[in-house]
Amino acid sequence: MLFNSGMASSKPSTVWPVVHHERRALLKDLEPLPAAQWQTPSLCAGWNVHDVLAHVIDSAKTTRLSFIRRLVASRMDFDRDNAVGVEREKTREPAQTLNGLRAVLSRTSGPPASLATRLVEAFVHGEDIRRPLGIHRDYPAEHVATALSYQVKTTTKMGGGKEIAEGWRLVATDTSFRHGNGPAVEGSALALLLAVSGRPIGPHEVSGPGAPVFLQRLGNA
Repeated sequence: MLFNSGMASSKPSTVWPVVHHERRALLKDLEPLPAAQWQTPSLCAGWNVHDVLAHVIDSAKTTRLSFIRRLVASRMDFDRDNAVGVEREKTREPAQTLNGLRAVLSRTSGPPASLATRLVEAFVHGEDIRRPLGIHRDYPAEHVATALSYQVKTTTKMGGGKEIAEGWRLVATDTSFRHGNGPAVEGSALALLLAVSGRPIGPHEVSGPGAPVFLQRLGNA
């Protein structure tokens, strides 16, 4: 069961201002980052924070047409296409890669998918970078809930977390988001979004009868 009353709209007039704000916030957080910290492993397996930033830039520059062309070139392999995009946008100097982020701050392009994916990218990749660096950010819970609503309805094959969410009643403690049936797992919309997106979360971030087993299945126990 899913209730949408605590979630924001996924209309362009709502989504893009949030995405642009998150890009600016990420730029501000990364501008003073010491050179050595750019090699810090991110929450995204196999990528450091510099790699994730390059992916954020690449994703912002992607258009519907270029997405189709690239996917054909990568033989329908999303991971291969992402790797090519990171290689293209990652420069030798992080400061130069940050210039790439500045250049896409206000772009409104993206792959042929729901606009909610732009929120998923902004919040999840923002935490992919910030958490390992010890940088805290408060995200707008209602928009995080919109991203979470999309993830729990989308298969992992398509970048979502439907299979991870199945069998649990996910309850956001900072919005009215509720999803599913089963043992309750309670946490902030952000913690639940990260979990169903395959990211590690701390045991202190969720509670409820289902939390211990939920964490074990995530590999976080």
